Amino acid sequence: MAAKPVYVELDIQTDMETLWKATQTPELHQQWDLRFTEITYMPRSGDREPQRFHYRTRIGFGMNIAGTGETKAKTNLLTGERISGLKFGSPQRISLIRNGSGYWKYSPKGGSVTFATRYTYDTRFGAVGRWFDRCLFRPLFGYATAWSFDMLRIWLEKGIPPSVSIQRALMHYFSAGLLALLWVYQGLVPKLLFPGGGELAILQAAGWFPGGEKPVLALLGAGEIGIGLLAAAAHRQGGVYIVQAALLLLLPAIALARSPELLQAPFNPLTLSAAMAGLCLLAFWSRRELPQAGRCLRKPRGNGKEEEPKWHPYTSGR
Repeated sequence: MAAKPVYVELDIQTDMETLWKATQTPELHQQWDLRFTEITYMPRSGDREPQRFHYRTRIGFGMNIAGTGETKAKTNLLTGERISGLKFGSPQRISLIRNGSGYWKYSPKGGSVTFATRYTYDTRFGAVGRWFDRCLFRPLFGYATAWSFDMLRIWLEKGIPPSVSIQRALMHYFSAGLLALLWVYQGLVPKLLFPGGGELAILQAAGWFPGGEKPVLALLGAGEIGIGLLAAAAHRQGGVYIVQAALLLLLPAIALARSPELLQAPFNPLTLSAAMAGLCLLAFWSRRELPQAGRCLRKPRGNGKEEEPKWHPYTSGR
């Protein structure tokens, strides 16, 4: 069975010429598209000739995937739509993608433009390559395409450059992820797995639940794990950080009010809560205007069939 083509569609509040320039100019395109690190157009003899190009993508550890492609554009004079057909491929043996094709379609819609892409490709490495592509690579490639489309939308609608969006996203996911991990760790390790390490003694010293410290500690641990999971699942919601900040002020205040000598410990409730509050503030601030792949449609409107337009520049006459 042939692999399903990747389809991504998004409405962008901009005009046709601005979107066309941002997607058809290599220096601008490579800024917002996570799939490409560098795109270089080759000279051509005239406008009727396909625009050939070289591309390169860094994959880490000093390695790059490079390839070539060509693109050809066409305008529908009746509807004002534009389409940019694409063919691409890489001769490198380490490249999973052997060759592929697709298009970008630009459809005017009042004060916005519907920007859509559909593409597919053939893979290397036989059945193993097809399995890896179907299970992991193609879903991630489609997600990267959708995330890039929304980053482009933010750039054109909000004026936030892609480099800033990427930095903000890294900052947000790192701080939100570490914050959630700390909540889960604090609930699981010192309260549920190893309560004798000090948490139980603190609760016993407080004298609030004589004889019932262990079940109370277990409930507190389960609650902290729940907060961590909620923080991870709803990391884009500002209210989640307000709740966390309130708890990070309340819990150490209660503990220190009953046992002020805890301040003498190198890692005490105050220093831990202060560090987590800092992560909370950072995650709260950086959540604004983050690209989201979920804003994009992943299936065509209407009947959902992923068919190339009849006036595709590579499948129809000019």
